[in-house]
Formats: sequence, structure tokens, C-alpha cells
Amino acid sequence: MLEHRLEVEELMDNPALPEATYREVLTDLARVNRVTMAYRPTLTFLERALVGRRSFKLLDVGFGNGDMLREIARWAARAGKSPHLVGADLNPRSEAAARAATPEGMTITYRTGDYADLAGQGWDVVISSLVAHHMSRDQLLAFLRFMEAEARVGWFVNDLHRKAFAYRGYPLLAALAGWHRIVRLDGQTSIARSFRREDWQGLLAEADITEARIEPRFPFRLCVARTR
Repeated sequence: MLEHRLEVEELMDNPALPEATYREVLTDLARVNRVTMAYRPTLTFLERALVGRRSFKLLDVGFGNGDMLREIARWAARAGKSPHLVGADLNPRSEAAARAATPEGMTITYRTGDYADLAGQGWDVVISSLVAHHMSRDQLLAFLRFMEAEARVGWFVNDLHRKAFAYRGYPLLAALAGWHRIVRLDGQTSIARSFRREDWQGLLAEADITEARIEPRFPFRLCVARTR
């Protein structure tokens, strides 16, 4: 079943989903990210890519609840850096949810719209976290080319690794944690929609990107990193 990426929509991507339900799903997804250490690969990349830089301008594509941007803001504060943090998300309900979850005084700009409209704005770093598996092949190719063209310092895709153990084990973890029904169902679908090394190799070759690294990360992450 997991030999190839599953091409189906997830329940959370349904535009008819009520806003209150969508916000509950995003809140639980942030809990999933905390439990599964989803922030660590991105923060490790930023530590490596931004060494010696005090300020940087970062774009997070598909910010959802905004939890990754908040983690980056906290990391930057600890590291003595001055970030300009911007998130872009197609779903207008994400912006409202992220703003509500972001403490006052934490300077993050959340924008509703297409990341492609933000080309040419001097990004040092472009990232995404658990978003790439929501994209079609053509969308992924466009995204990879955007990041390669726009990120002056580097870019990072943080996503899932399509493995049978994760696929079979996630429903048990989600049930024990009591996460929202949509989070329980979509989590398994997300794993089936995610990637293996050969998937990324093909995508990078088609996008004419030769210097990116495919990096497995615990637990069940397969990330793609590019630094200049």
C-alpha cells in the first residue's frame, strides 16, 4: 500500500469544514508537533544555516496554527537574533487561528494568500513544516523552484517519512493522546501521502536542483535542506 504516495485529499483541507472545527484541528496538530518533536529538525537547520547572522528574514509557507513560527521566534530570542518572520497560508482560517494563538509582543506577520506572490522580497530563508505532503507533484516542483530562486541563505522542507511502522503506529498514539478525530484520521493519511528518498530524488532532479540534501530525522521525518 505504501509503495507509492497516496493521492487523496485530507479532511482538514475541506473548505466546507466549520471554522471552529478547523481551529480545534490546528490546536491538536500543534500538540502532535510537540509530542513528535516536529520543531527540532527546522531549528537545527536554522542554527546551522544562520551561524554568524544576527538578523534574518524568513518565510514559512503553510503556517497553519503558527506554532513553528512561534518556536522560531523563541529560538531566535534565546540565540540573540533579530528575525523578521512571515507566514503565508492559503486558508484564511489559518490566519485567525494563528493570531489568536500568538502572544502579544511576539512579532510575526501572518498573511493569507499564495506564497508565490511574495517573490522578490529578499528572503534569507524559506521553510515549510508538514506541508509538502499536502501538495501535488506539480505544486511541489513549483515550490522547490520558488525556494531555490528566492532563499538567499537556504531553504528547508520538514516533512514525514513514508514508513509502514509509522503508518500502523500513529492511530494508536493518536487514540491514546485523545486527539481530534480528524487529526487521528488525517495523520495516517498524511503518512501515506508523504515521501521516501527516491521521491525527493526525482523531484529535485526534475526541478534542476543539485545541491540539496535529503536528511532523515527521528522520529519518521524526511527533510530536504539547501544551504548556500
